[in-house]
Formats: sequence, C-alpha cells, structure tokens
Amino acid sequence: MAYVVTEPCFGCRYTDCVVVCPCECFHEGEQMLYIDPEHCVDCDACVHECPVEAIFYEENVPEEWHGYIALNAEMASRCPQITERKEPLTGRPSQG
Repeated sequence: MAYVVTEPCFGCRYTDCVVVCPCECFHEGEQMLYIDPEHCVDCDACVHECPVEAIFYEENVPEEWHGYIALNAEMASRCPQITERKEPLTGRPSQG
C-alpha cells in the first residue's frame, strides 16, 4: 500500500508535501504531482502538508477517485522526480 495524490491536486500542484517526504517518492506532472507506490514508505508526513487535502492512503481513496491509484503508479514512472518546493500553479486556498 502507498499514499495516492488525487483530484484536488489537479491544477494546483502545491509542493509542501514534497519537502517533507523522507523517501523522495514524488514526481511532477504538468498539472499535478504523483507518488511512486514502489518508494512510498507510508509515513503519513505528506498528508498533513497538503493544503487541498489531495493525498489519501490507498485504502482510503474516495471511490470516485480510485482511478488515481493506477494513475499515480503510471505517471510516477513517466514524470521527473521532484524534491524541492516550487511555486504552485494556483494561489493558496483561503483559510476560513
């Protein structure tokens, strides 16, 4: 099992999660990030850093986003690894 980046990341691509990942398992796509399930150690650190709550443990991915489990595995192998914070594609969600 691994953590999975889902729909809320699309078009946002915050990288707060990337910098806390101890195993550098994030990969950067054009519109979102992906987690390599082969390298994820299920540490849970990334989940709390995601401002749009896009990261779920594989068993807890909402049913409507189950396709993201396979998508993360596929795209992580095709996209470059990311280990540093970058500007997101969109502004921060409002706190309120």
